[in-house]
Parts: sequence; structure tokens; C-alpha cells
Amino acid sequence: MFDFLQKLFRPQRAKAQAPWRAVKLTPGQAKRHARWVEQRVFLNWLGPYYKAYHLRKGGAAGSRGLRVELLAEKGRRGALLFYDPSIGPGNFRHFFEHLGERLLAQGYHRACADRGTRRGAGHTEITLKQLFKPNPTDCPHTGHCNQRFGLITIDLVAVDGAPFFIRLASNAVFDPCFTPARPFEELLSNLLDAPPADADAQARIREFHDTF
Repeated sequence: MFDFLQKLFRPQRAKAQAPWRAVKLTPGQAKRHARWVEQRVFLNWLGPYYKAYHLRKGGAAGSRGLRVELLAEKGRRGALLFYDPSIGPGNFRHFFEHLGERLLAQGYHRACADRGTRRGAGHTEITLKQLFKPNPTDCPHTGHCNQRFGLITIDLVAVDGAPFFIRLASNAVFDPCFTPARPFEELLSNLLDAPPADADAQARIREFHDTF
């Protein structure tokens, strides 16, 4: 798995990369997604992914439950939320969209939503990418532009048509005109820390399991 991830993130030749194009939900998809949100189906996975992140961070992750891997680079923090067959591709796509919606409540706006295709050695990777930028407001204490958690990207990566993971990453802006970026752990808490799903939300998993 580690070797495959290395190949997946390794830069590819330009000719293997199809142009990115903007994507938007159809009216039917938007209506179905609104019903998914209204019925709070997302509660089936917010808390479990949050728990899996802390288990991985603490070195106690096991073979049971949802799987999360950490991303840590200079100026960039993040997490990979791996797909599990119990979720279903339809729910996973709804979950991807909903993470972006939850980020809007953190003082962000969605700058773009794109789809890209990359063909590698023996596989085809499709990525849905959402880029979020902090709303242009100044910090009342410093007068600097408040970057909150930095620039945020949320990607859904599918390989050969099957969901693989959602990548949530924050990129800090290092410029004296901006406030320091707040910790990624705080962002993750704001997005994922939620009560467990009730019986009704659990019963809705099958309804959205296969199709978006």
C-alpha cells in the first residue's frame, strides 16, 4: 500500500494529465444531497474518522474501524480519510461535499471545485478537488489579514472508478501581512468532532450507499 501511495503522489508527465475542469452538482444531485444532510447521515462517519485520526496520531491505530493516515510537510498539514466499503460510494461522495459545507462555517469561501484525470502505470486516477480560501477579514488584535487555518483543499481521489480516500489539507501562508495559521488539529476538531449517529441516521446508510 505504501508503494502504491508513493506512485500515486509522484509527479507524472504532463501528457498523462488531462486538463482540470470545473464541476457542479446537477439539480438532482443537489436535491438528493440536501436530503442526505437533512437526515444527518454524516454523523455515521464524522466522529469515527475523528477518533481514527487521534488513534493514528497516538500510534494506537489498529486493523478495525476506519483508517486515517497523517500528512505533515513544511507549511502543510493534513489527513487522508480512507474509504471503507461499509460507507458506500454514494455516501462517500456526499461526505466529501459535506466537509466542504462544514468548512464554510469556519469563515471560508469555496474558490473553485474541479475534476482532473490522470492515467498512470496500470491505473486511472480521478480527483475531485475543492479549494477554500479564508474570507478577507482582519484580525482585530493585529490588523493583519486573518488566514484562519490557511488555504484548505479537500480532495476525493478514486482509482479505476472506486473511491480511495478523501484528502483534507491546510497550507499556511507565510507572509507578515497574515496572522499565523491556527493548528490543523483545531480545524479537524471543528469539522469532525460530533455526536454519534442515532438509529435513524444509521438506518439511512443503505438509502444512499450506492448512488450519489
